[in-house]
Amino acid sequence: MLRTLIKPQILNSAVSGRLLIPVRTLATQTSVIQQQAESRKYEVIENMPRDVFREVLASRSVPMREEFMGTQRLTTDDLESIDFGPGKHHNAKTLGDKAAYRTVRFLRLLPDTYFKRNHYMRAVMLETIAAVPGMVGGMLRHMKSLRNLTDDNGWIDHMLHEAANERFHLMTWMKCLEPSRWNRLLILGAQGVFFNAYFWLYVCSPKVAHRFCGYLEEEAVVSYTHFLTDLDNGYLKNEPAPTCAIGKPNDFFDLSDKCTKIVFIPEYYNLQPNATVRDVVLAVRADEAVHRDANHFFADRIAIHRENILEEVMKKHEEETRRGKVHEPSAA
Repeated sequence: MLRTLIKPQILNSAVSGRLLIPVRTLATQTSVIQQQAESRKYEVIENMPRDVFREVLASRSVPMREEFMGTQRLTTDDLESIDFGPGKHHNAKTLGDKAAYRTVRFLRLLPDTYFKRNHYMRAVMLETIAAVPGMVGGMLRHMKSLRNLTDDNGWIDHMLHEAANERFHLMTWMKCLEPSRWNRLLILGAQGVFFNAYFWLYVCSPKVAHRFCGYLEEEAVVSYTHFLTDLDNGYLKNEPAPTCAIGKPNDFFDLSDKCTKIVFIPEYYNLQPNATVRDVVLAVRADEAVHRDANHFFADRIAIHRENILEEVMKKHEEETRRGKVHEPSAA
């Protein structure tokens, strides 16, 4: 009955009219919002505190090893000559050390089984985990310093640097692949479980936590060595290195001149412009060797109750200064 009274043309125009009006209104509002945001683009920056602007502009990831701090770009031969301590292993002596080592060896079975020779995704998963201990340890030692009203004696800065270094590794490998939704979900779950587990481990026993991290980095060195082997054997194609590991031009807004300028972001690893993924793997493996040795060192210092490393470092630095042997970053 209703269909015979209302013509299809009238019904269609009425329905389409009701649908089109909100859509057009939404599109207009979106366009206005975009124009307003564009007009306030530089206004927000101009209202930023000058010190914050300077800090953000100057902020960049600092390399872990002194070999990467020179002015001369490193070649493949330079990277291969870096002593990363192949096969270096800390023998577990105490019950805590043995528990940490066996736990790490057990956890390695999971990526070995799931990722196998998918080295890029394996590296991404590894770095999302490896970047946690430094941040957790630095945070807890920061809180301890506040509670005790004392200095941290040289630990916090290195731990946060370690976390930032591992995060840079992650950002580098993310330029080489796009993880699936399942792998992203896997990363979310693994990071949540590991963060909480390592947090309570560090609360209960910082020594065991650092030993655990040292063994974890030993396995990281092994994993990147396998990565290199598959690159050398042709199982993986040796692609050009990600630009974030070499350097790239970028633009920024200069408050003094109120205009956009092009700057060149300093390279992280001082690699050659024609560097490849293999070169990046060599550099990352060298970083992991530093984390391995540093965490075993921290565990040893806690074990002998000599955690004031800053005092001893300053004494040694003064002795080297008197002898004219000042420890400075090499020019590679």
